[in-house]
Amino acid sequence: MNAAAADPAPLDELAQLEQLLRDGGSHLSCRTLCEVSSAGRTFPVQAITLGNPDPALPAIGLFGGVHGLERVGSAVVLACLRSLVRRLRWDSTLHQLLDGLRVVFIPVVNPGGMWRGTRANPQGIDLMRNAPVNCLSGAPFLLGGQRLSAGLPWYRGAAGAPMQAEAQALCEFVEAELLPRNFALSIDCHSGFGLNDRLWFPHAHTTQPIEHLPELHALSSLLDDSLQHHQYVFEPQSRQYLTHGDLWDHLYLRATAVPGRVFLPLTLEMGSWLWVKKNPRQFFSRHGIFNPLIEHRLQRVLRRHIGLLDFAMRAAYSHRRWLPDSGDSSGRSAQRALAIQHWYGAGSPRR
Repeated sequence: MNAAAADPAPLDELAQLEQLLRDGGSHLSCRTLCEVSSAGRTFPVQAITLGNPDPALPAIGLFGGVHGLERVGSAVVLACLRSLVRRLRWDSTLHQLLDGLRVVFIPVVNPGGMWRGTRANPQGIDLMRNAPVNCLSGAPFLLGGQRLSAGLPWYRGAAGAPMQAEAQALCEFVEAELLPRNFALSIDCHSGFGLNDRLWFPHAHTTQPIEHLPELHALSSLLDDSLQHHQYVFEPQSRQYLTHGDLWDHLYLRATAVPGRVFLPLTLEMGSWLWVKKNPRQFFSRHGIFNPLIEHRLQRVLRRHIGLLDFAMRAAYSHRRWLPDSGDSSGRSAQRALAIQHWYGAGSPRR
């Protein structure tokens, strides 16, 4: 029996997930990747899968709760899963989509940190600074990841130590479900940076553009064309700051070890400063800096991002229609030149 079943509501997000598993029935599969303990309680890190498991088909992964304080990330992922479960009862086009697509979720990557109300996991380690990837230069002091003390924020863990159980579980799951496919997308939902909602892509450990920049530029253009008037700033994370230990840099580098495969990891960084601006009292709450505390604002956030996740699923399913032709080197080169100018040129926009 898993921990969530033994204790029906140790964490509201896990209780919601248990209910969705019951509602989804045979359409959903769930497995516990690892268990973590905090304050005498044990919490499962659970992965949910649906759609076609054929490894020849594309896939998308949706993740939340890597930082325990950023509960809105888990709320967005759970809202997406809830929408799919309810649409499965009647939506024939959704069934058609899932016949040609694998969709996987880890809604709560860091349940121990969420229970404790901390960014880090119960060991005081920031999971998004925990991968074995080092920034050679330019990472800001502390924010970019530090090995001084678990008592300070952004602690990476001891040098040479294995990754934390939660980070290792996420990486192994992505390596099994997403990386073997010819095309895969992922979106990891966070909050806490700036006034704008941002879609970040690697690299975080270097300003060097990644190999699949043409594909990301094509995806960015597709988003602009398909969700007109959207609010997302699509950009490399390195335009804002560099970090050590980024999990998605680590996984992207693992993916590029196999030529011909395309893995595009995105981080949705919700601009929580806007929520504080609208309700300044949130500044005095640790949770309020990272989450909308007023219910109607939370519902507005969920409605806004469901459209993005639905777009991402359809983009993954239809990737052959918009990806640059891998056999056309001149076409990819032209797309790359446009991307370099847009994201790395001297006059490239910042918002």
